[in-house]
Amino acid sequence: MTMPETSATTAETARVEVLRPHAEDAFADELTALAAADDRPRPARWRLSPWAVATYLLGGTLPDGTVITPKYVGPRRIIEVAVTTLATDRALLLLGVPGTAKTWVSEHLAAAVSGDSTLLVQGTAGTPEEAIRYGWNYASLLAHGPSRDALVSSPVMRAMAEGMTARVEELTRIPADVQDSLITILSEKTLPVPELGQEIQAVRGFNVIATANDRDRGINDLSSALRRRFNTVVLPLPATAEAEVDIVSRRVDQIGRSLDLPGGLEGIAEIRRVVTVFRELRDGVTADGRTKIKSPSGTLSTAEAISVVTNGLALAAHFGDGVLRPGDVASGILGAVVRDPATDRVIWQEYVETVVRERDGWKDFYRACREVGA
Repeated sequence: MTMPETSATTAETARVEVLRPHAEDAFADELTALAAADDRPRPARWRLSPWAVATYLLGGTLPDGTVITPKYVGPRRIIEVAVTTLATDRALLLLGVPGTAKTWVSEHLAAAVSGDSTLLVQGTAGTPEEAIRYGWNYASLLAHGPSRDALVSSPVMRAMAEGMTARVEELTRIPADVQDSLITILSEKTLPVPELGQEIQAVRGFNVIATANDRDRGINDLSSALRRRFNTVVLPLPATAEAEVDIVSRRVDQIGRSLDLPGGLEGIAEIRRVVTVFRELRDGVTADGRTKIKSPSGTLSTAEAISVVTNGLALAAHFGDGVLRPGDVASGILGAVVRDPATDRVIWQEYVETVVRERDGWKDFYRACREVGA
């Protein structure tokens, strides 16, 4: 007798829709179109030429009419230098304050160069040396002794063996002695395995992209020896309000589609307001340059603005009429600004009363700020 198909079986056979696909999956059509149109020289084991990688990051239109959406909005030269670095034997360090799209750029660079952005070491205060070099399957090690089968490759080791791009996120959060395990890998392009009397030599195409910031708590300075192994590219905050609005709008629209939220472009007025508030508090002066204001302790980055607007869209969708309004973003802004309750709350209240209250067209936002701050 044939048993009826259970819901569990159906779920297993159904296509799983992941919340956030990897870059190489989310933009597979663009990468395929670029590869088809790309007739320029490619470094060993690169999926695309440096020109095509830069086009993938910066956006453009291909001869067949395919539109490549920009993944990074900022100075073109920054991306060109980053891509060129990966085509040499120098590793790439993306440096910047929190929220400047370092991880985003790192992921898309790896996806375009190697077709795989998942060879990732996530840096934390507890990241061990094994995460960068290699580890052991201790059951196999105890049963049979040191062998290649007992060796557990790190993402960096795999990248070396396959000629791929490895990523190290938040390098400056990794303890200094663990950071320095990268020195031999980056300078000699080899990874000794003394337990086996062997070494792993990097295959052409191997490189490392690391991200770091030097303006946050809990960071460890890079040694001069390690820093010399990297070519450092600094990712700045968006130069203009319009550029930042564009970045926030694009990312909110992408995130909103994955969460079935209303289109972020319909709330462009509130996006512009969030960006204005963040930039003024960040810069310590109003947009017209007439009023100096105090800056809070947080970074108020573009990434935080994206989070505030996305949360506002969720509020509008589930507890409102689907239209992003001042009340939907006011609480998110308050949470982003007030990190230190003792000082930041005073700074925020002063900003609300001296700037928001007097600004034309901001009355609804002023009332919403008063309500959430009461």
